[in-house]
Amino acid sequence: MTPDLECVSLTRRFGSALAVDDVSFAVPNGAFFSILGPSGCGKTTIMRMIAGFLNPSSGDILIRGRSVLDTPPNKRPVNMVFQHLALFPMMTIAENIGYGLRRKGMGRADIARRVDEALERIGLPGIGARKVDELSGGQKQRVAIARCMVLEPDVLLLDEPLGALDLKLRERMKVELKQMQAAFGTTFVYITHDQSEALVMSDRIAVMNHGRFEQVGTGQELYYRPATAFVAGFVGDTNRWTGRIARIEGDEMEIATDSGLTLRGARHGRPLSPGDRTQIFVRPEAIRLARSAADLAGLDNRLSGRVAALLFNGAASRVIVQAGAEEIEVNLPQSGEFADLSRGAELHVGWAGDQGNCFAAGAAP
Repeated sequence: MTPDLECVSLTRRFGSALAVDDVSFAVPNGAFFSILGPSGCGKTTIMRMIAGFLNPSSGDILIRGRSVLDTPPNKRPVNMVFQHLALFPMMTIAENIGYGLRRKGMGRADIARRVDEALERIGLPGIGARKVDELSGGQKQRVAIARCMVLEPDVLLLDEPLGALDLKLRERMKVELKQMQAAFGTTFVYITHDQSEALVMSDRIAVMNHGRFEQVGTGQELYYRPATAFVAGFVGDTNRWTGRIARIEGDEMEIATDSGLTLRGARHGRPLSPGDRTQIFVRPEAIRLARSAADLAGLDNRLSGRVAALLFNGAASRVIVQAGAEEIEVNLPQSGEFADLSRGAELHVGWAGDQGNCFAAGAAP
């Protein structure tokens, strides 16, 4: 099936600066596709090229198999939701949603029907007569999306639309956005620097860095099987050590860290050899806590230390264990034998070697 959106060798230069460097990807029909990366990585530039606000230096953009490079922004079958929404405060909600339909010359009865259908789909039936300033932040967000969706675009572009919301509302809107995307069945292309937004909502995610895609995959693939050190460090929380490879057995290796630890991990990315500089990433949830070293028998990596800090944050609390010169973050169970932990308590930590992702030493966030 022809994808709703396809970018082929997309490149954009600003003078001597290369903002987007030969990026290719395809978004299937009805998918929720996110581009995730730090500020300045080029993700907004890609979005603006798809929308037609910028021309690529080279490459092509196809929507449902047809190039749109020569199509002006107002003629492309795409629409865009911005962070600041740009709703018209002097208009009612129904007038805001129907604005694009009026400009297209649609009749009043058809506009009213389409607006009512859109309000039903976003879970806000009957609010058409209200003004914008009568709505909550989340309701305004849904109205902005409905205003785009009544135009029935092939692709909806969303440029960090949750960035201006407070934390609690942003968490709720992640779920609602995914539900709205499913209700309309429209292809969403979403850009964000927030990994949580991308992981929760997306069918597939492209992790971008310095104008290129480091990896494209599902949230689970990016989190558990990162292809590069940048992805391993950028997606999710992680412990990270640098050192030198002491020996290799198949895909498993022993690493002498710069702080004096000896750790075992599994190779990822390009081939590595004994003596190479490397970095190893281990997720906090992969590390086990124990009162006794004997309780960690069978694990490849076992260290002892003391509790340096306890970070209570509801279900996501952490314990920081000081092991020699290293601080190790470990997920802290909220009940059971570790519920009474206090600063300074002696502990043992351990994890399996295959839980450590090893990459060549280099740039990592």
